[in-house]
Amino acid sequence: MFRFFEKLVDPYQPYPVSNTPPRQLGAFLREYLLPFKKIFWFLGCFSAVVAAIEIGLIWYLGRLITLLSYTTPATFWAAHKVELISVAVFILTLRPLIQAIDTLLQNNAMLPNVGTLVRYRAHKHVLGQSVSWFENDFAGRIANRIMQTPPATGEVVFQAFDAVTFSIAYLIGAIFLLAEADPRLAIPMIIWAGLYGTLVSWTVRLVGPASTASSDARSALTGRVVDSYTNIHSVKMFSQNDQELNYGAEAIEKARTTFQYEMRLYTLMDIGLVMLNGFLVVSVVGWGIYLWTTGSASVGVIAAGAALTTRMNGMSGWIMWALTTVFRELGVIREGMETISAPIELVDLPNAHPLLMEDAHISVSNLTHRYGRDFGGLENVSLDIKPGQSVGLVGASGAGKSTLIKLLLRFYDIEAGKIEFDGQDISLVTQDSLRAQIGVVQQDSSLLHRSVRDNILYGKPNASETDMIAAAKKAEAHDFILTLQDPEGRTGYDAQVGERGVKLSGGQRQRVALARVILKDAPILVLDEATSALDSAVEAEILETLYKVMAGKTVIAIAHRLSTIARMDRIVVLEEGHIVEEGTHASLLAAEGAYAGFWKHQSGGFLVMENT
Repeated sequence: MFRFFEKLVDPYQPYPVSNTPPRQLGAFLREYLLPFKKIFWFLGCFSAVVAAIEIGLIWYLGRLITLLSYTTPATFWAAHKVELISVAVFILTLRPLIQAIDTLLQNNAMLPNVGTLVRYRAHKHVLGQSVSWFENDFAGRIANRIMQTPPATGEVVFQAFDAVTFSIAYLIGAIFLLAEADPRLAIPMIIWAGLYGTLVSWTVRLVGPASTASSDARSALTGRVVDSYTNIHSVKMFSQNDQELNYGAEAIEKARTTFQYEMRLYTLMDIGLVMLNGFLVVSVVGWGIYLWTTGSASVGVIAAGAALTTRMNGMSGWIMWALTTVFRELGVIREGMETISAPIELVDLPNAHPLLMEDAHISVSNLTHRYGRDFGGLENVSLDIKPGQSVGLVGASGAGKSTLIKLLLRFYDIEAGKIEFDGQDISLVTQDSLRAQIGVVQQDSSLLHRSVRDNILYGKPNASETDMIAAAKKAEAHDFILTLQDPEGRTGYDAQVGERGVKLSGGQRQRVALARVILKDAPILVLDEATSALDSAVEAEILETLYKVMAGKTVIAIAHRLSTIARMDRIVVLEEGHIVEEGTHASLLAAEGAYAGFWKHQSGGFLVMENT
């Protein structure tokens, strides 16, 4: 039974993917909730039927009291036994069945799948964003929004049917019930409904922005806390616990004050609701008693009116909280939409084709990229790297080395000029096929918080165990991997490496990252300060491994430690976004230019960093 309802909607079903999701709340909810259209229709019907049954039971309570008032005990059963048995059978069978279907639709068909669908599609969309997009936000805030928006969406939908649809049907039924007994009895209920609607409108109008502000404050707090925890090594090294506590306390206090204001609104709502409900009970019951004294209403009508107002008295608070919950969660959804509905700007062209790599020839023509500014980056750079050639990039910080690498990987769209791989403009091929042809070893080789095996296989997920181990051996990582054991007792390739690989030493992390690149076996190899974070002994060992890996590949290497690129076929010197020198290590030293100056100023093999 459960499985039937749980499978009514597949949250992973194919859907038309858009790089520009709706930015308006209504359109956003319609797009994400479209697969649940039939479920919502049935839920609306069943919620209305459940409300009608509740009203019907109160009506029948009044009728039963009236029958008892006008019938003697001796004749009551004989006169009404068929009716009583029918009502009892309905209460014991059909009513639970209808209620069960309504609950199954809400709790099993809708709630788990709504949250899953929103989270899956939101996560897929965010993963499609460019590197620069992630660089402009906090990872903690992005993750917080991805996690908060799906349950908020589920809560909005749940309350819409569990409370809003039910309450509207209940209110309409209550008015008809009172009007059927005496039209004048419906007047207090109608007045109360108008005042109640006014209170709801006032509350919702203020709660929405207050909830959004509170949600923003919580996200900002999460971002600060995650930032502190992510950089805990720096916090401890600089003894800045107090500073981080104060930094977090500012956001904690902001979250407290925004939440206080939100709670003030709820307090005022509760006070107003108590007064309104008092009016409802006194007016309906008092008016019913008055009609009874004039002979216009029966005892059963008074009893039904009293039961109805008592029920509405309890229900109105629930409905108010449900409505404020809806609008509070809508505030959370609006905040989440800032991330989930952000358009993907770095996209493949509609007619983009996979990159077909044969020779790994790289051609850079008149390349200019300044990140939309008037300074920094690259300007009018042209570079030709023959297949199998190794090229070192040298320059002080800000010279444009990292910009060139990012553009080769198409982390940004080029502002002017062109980059071609084997004669194919990289802006015209798919991003995935482009990056599949490039292996990158970075200075800080962050590992995934997974097993060693998962990290190495990231380079080639379908590789065999034999190929994976062979790659680890080439990176000279196999022996130390076999000695690993995590706190949970997992050993060797199954051991977890910790967040960003923190449980491994710098040399071990670099070797695991190198094994990943070796397994990928891409024709182009990019070394971005691959050994600068290592001590000289470890660097020498890894360099020897790198030189073996470089054989037969087109290589681009960035290094401040010039000894690591002295053996390159060619060295390119960048200065303020321009190429100022090119040649071999020997020819550049002989030219006594910028490169020779860098070499002379080295201490222990490091390039002196100069601001540009």
